[in-house]
Amino acid sequence: MENLKNMTDDVLVKLYLEGNNVAFDTLLERYQDKLYRYIFFLVRSREVTEDLFQETFVKAIVNLQQGRYQSDGKFAAWITRIAHNLVIDLFRQERNENLISNDESEIDLLNSAKFSEGTIESQMVNKQVLKDVARLVEELPEAQREVVRMRFFENKSFKEIAESEGISINTALGRVRYAISNMRRIAAEKRISLALEF
Repeated sequence: MENLKNMTDDVLVKLYLEGNNVAFDTLLERYQDKLYRYIFFLVRSREVTEDLFQETFVKAIVNLQQGRYQSDGKFAAWITRIAHNLVIDLFRQERNENLISNDESEIDLLNSAKFSEGTIESQMVNKQVLKDVARLVEELPEAQREVVRMRFFENKSFKEIAESEGISINTALGRVRYAISNMRRIAAEKRISLALEF
């Protein structure tokens, strides 16, 4: 097989979707410096940059597996847009945390359906989904289970996970990536729906 480093982005995406995980690692190597610099330029914090950088690649993996990438030779622009949107989401979240006040709002935030706990039915569905997710996590290999627990249940950054496990940040990212892929496969095999209701 031709050297992966000489292949186009779209060929690497196709190989990755066919099960070649090294193809995605090649894409990661190809764009990690540029993406890291782009995110850091916007947020000016190494810790925040590292988290958003890792989230970008996790989101890219999920979107690729869901068929949300059109092979048009614009992978670099596509993944940069994912990073950009995550930065915008962070800025919005920070602004909202600093600005929301019920006294200054024209609508009553405390009685808004958007912020309510939902109907009994939706609460029951969501409770079942969370149980199913916990069950899927238990079926993962131990190394993957541990990083998923730390990332999604303890809300630790990839840097914290790497330090805690004595591994590199890229290894932590890889384990989460494989874990998400495995959980999707197991859910599909067992016909488990993971859609939350609001």
